[in-house]
Amino acid sequence: MHKSLYNWYNINKRDLPWRNTKDPFKIWLSEIILQQTRVEQGLPYYIKFTQNFNNINEFANANLNDILKLWQGLGYYSRARNMHYTAQFIRDNLNGVFPNSYSELIILKGIGPYTAAAIASFSNNEKKAVVDGNVFRVLARLTGTYTDTNSNSGKNEFSKIAQDFLLENNAAIHNQAMMELGALICKPLNPDCYNCPLQNNCFAFENNEQKNLPIKIKKVKNKTRLFNYFIFEYNNTTYITQRGPNDIWEGLFEFPLLENILFENENEVFNYLIEKKIFDKKAKLNIKFITKYKHILTHQTLNASFWKITCSLKPKLAANYIEVPISEIKKYAVPRLLEKLITNDKLQHQIF
Repeated sequence: MHKSLYNWYNINKRDLPWRNTKDPFKIWLSEIILQQTRVEQGLPYYIKFTQNFNNINEFANANLNDILKLWQGLGYYSRARNMHYTAQFIRDNLNGVFPNSYSELIILKGIGPYTAAAIASFSNNEKKAVVDGNVFRVLARLTGTYTDTNSNSGKNEFSKIAQDFLLENNAAIHNQAMMELGALICKPLNPDCYNCPLQNNCFAFENNEQKNLPIKIKKVKNKTRLFNYFIFEYNNTTYITQRGPNDIWEGLFEFPLLENILFENENEVFNYLIEKKIFDKKAKLNIKFITKYKHILTHQTLNASFWKITCSLKPKLAANYIEVPISEIKKYAVPRLLEKLITNDKLQHQIF
């Protein structure tokens, strides 16, 4: 089985840049980027990051906003913040040397069992099996394991199966081959079983159980949120703030946001701004609805409306808002939802 798997991998593997290095820093970059991200989407980001940062110390010394700006569009921004924290920890506490053993990696912020095993095995050939979504799927079908992969017991069971299946001194190629098999052959839908090197040993193929494995019980319900963004323009400036912790997009910048109110027209927006004393009743405001976006996250659906408000007086906003020149708004790291707006050529004349 192992020989068939490795032969298949050597012939069919994709040529990906992180597979051509033993540098734990670059492997770490690739693994964090590829969490919750398809290879096709993550590859340009990996190239951008490696072009900007040659080593862990350069990454640690970078400004967090610059890192978030490079990360913009990837989502799950806590990954980027954790990376910056970890890079500074390595710089300050490990003499700037990125560790390559599982025991040292697992204690670092943002590095869990999967990522630690991946870095240790790919950079150091340490005998640690990686278990990501692809590997879960391959092992469940191969062995006929019906345990819920989302449960703690399931994760422990599959980790043991994966570790038992891993041969001594072959960790790097084995882990890559298992992940690649799941990505290219053992897909969630319509797996290419007839070209699978493990077909003759596969429980699911023999029993026609591909559609039923793996078992994955969803526990998190999707919630819908209603956003209103106010784009104020005063003397060629606008107002933004940095999102705080305990919600999506921590550390990214956004326009003033009002949540969970539905405005039917510009008059309702005007009345709200007066009622909340953001402007007084004599204020001259030009309010225009710009557009509406539906933005889907893993566990949330955002319905966002954007309102442009041209004003002759400064809006009375909370102290956490900063006034910035409109011409510099693209310098700030913003959520993908806002990036879609401010880079939309058709809407530029309405926004700024």
